[in-house]
Amino acid sequence: MIVIHHNRDCGTSRNVLRLIEATGEPFEVVDYLREGWTRPQLLGLFAAAGLTPRAALRETKSPAEALGLLDPAVDEEKIMAAMLQHPVLVNRPIVCSPLGVRLCRPSSSAIDLLPVLPGRVIYDESGEVLFAP
Repeated sequence: MIVIHHNRDCGTSRNVLRLIEATGEPFEVVDYLREGWTRPQLLGLFAAAGLTPRAALRETKSPAEALGLLDPAVDEEKIMAAMLQHPVLVNRPIVCSPLGVRLCRPSSSAIDLLPVLPGRVIYDESGEVLFAP
């Protein structure tokens, strides 16, 4: 099964969800802004995706700057603690599938995580081709 950690207000996340839906495969949407994160959950996702908290930090359209997290001297533990308090600090979407785990930016980076590819052309929200069989 595919799992997408999704933010419905994010165009990239919506485009990746569109790709996943087009596969016809079962999937789960995790609304991490509503549900929040747990420390073990984030550590597991980051380890599987080969990310550090800093690499997964959403720097724009988040409170990262206001919280002082953009300073290179800020350690990973402080970033992790902030992510647990402010789920929006985690960049999105993070997709988990039998083929791997990845922070899917750009949207097209999700394609090789799909166990079944869509059988038709998929367009992103701006009308650009996101996937063509």
